[in-house]
Amino acid sequence: MAVKLIALDIDGTLLDSRWTLPEANRAAIAEATCRGIEVALVTGRRYDFAMPIAVQIAAPLTMIVSNGALIRTEDGKTHLRRLLPRETAARVLEITKPWRDGCGVVFDRPRENQVILEVFATDDPIRSAYYARNKEFLGQAVPLESCLTEDPVQVMLSGKVSAMRDAEAVLRSVQAVERFGVAATVYESRDFAMIDVIHPQCSKGAALAEWAALRGLAREEVMAIGDNHNDLEMLSFAGIPVVMGNCVPELRTFGWHETASNDHNGVAAAIERFALREVAPCG
Repeated sequence: MAVKLIALDIDGTLLDSRWTLPEANRAAIAEATCRGIEVALVTGRRYDFAMPIAVQIAAPLTMIVSNGALIRTEDGKTHLRRLLPRETAARVLEITKPWRDGCGVVFDRPRENQVILEVFATDDPIRSAYYARNKEFLGQAVPLESCLTEDPVQVMLSGKVSAMRDAEAVLRSVQAVERFGVAATVYESRDFAMIDVIHPQCSKGAALAEWAALRGLAREEVMAIGDNHNDLEMLSFAGIPVVMGNCVPELRTFGWHETASNDHNGVAAAIERFALREVAPCG
């Protein structure tokens, strides 16, 4: 069955290890959309942090962002939005107080005050770079709980891998009772990890499945490419799951297809192998 929808993770997958978009990946996506294949960027990034990548690709793209909490098409129309109840967010902030220096609350707002922090941890180079790239979207609230005047998209935590594993263990221990979802992304080589606490029905996989159903597509017509823990549900749903050569070891245990690493145009290679060979070229 021909591929009709390609779901692509961004960081560690579409982008190389320098966080740049390889020309081969850009060209493969453009060719796929030219041949009538829909391409969706499926990412833990919030919408405005994912769009600078999307605009580098000369093709219409569907945006599935914040680990599946929001689906928005190129025309700016929002098709799905699942927010974390503010009472649940307040409970999460209480549970994760030991990691407050790496904690933020994300809202679906036009521009200012999308990401609210209590502490700006400038001693961490990765966080400092994030602050610099996103300063127009950042706000501050002390205490952080005071920002919960509306339902947020998510509560996010970031920090060293060991600290985030501790935080994840605490969150997992109360997850069923408190009714929220947990999505973890780990970069061992950088000793950096992120945890997103989201609506309990949210995941990359759940959003991709819902979008495919709305588009009238069978899972066999969906290809997904990812590299990290938060891609697991998306890859499990797709009829053609592809893991990157640089993926976390867990993803290799499922026997899925493997492509080259993100530094060797793995996305372009997978699109060529599994999607473009089945569809006539443009022109």
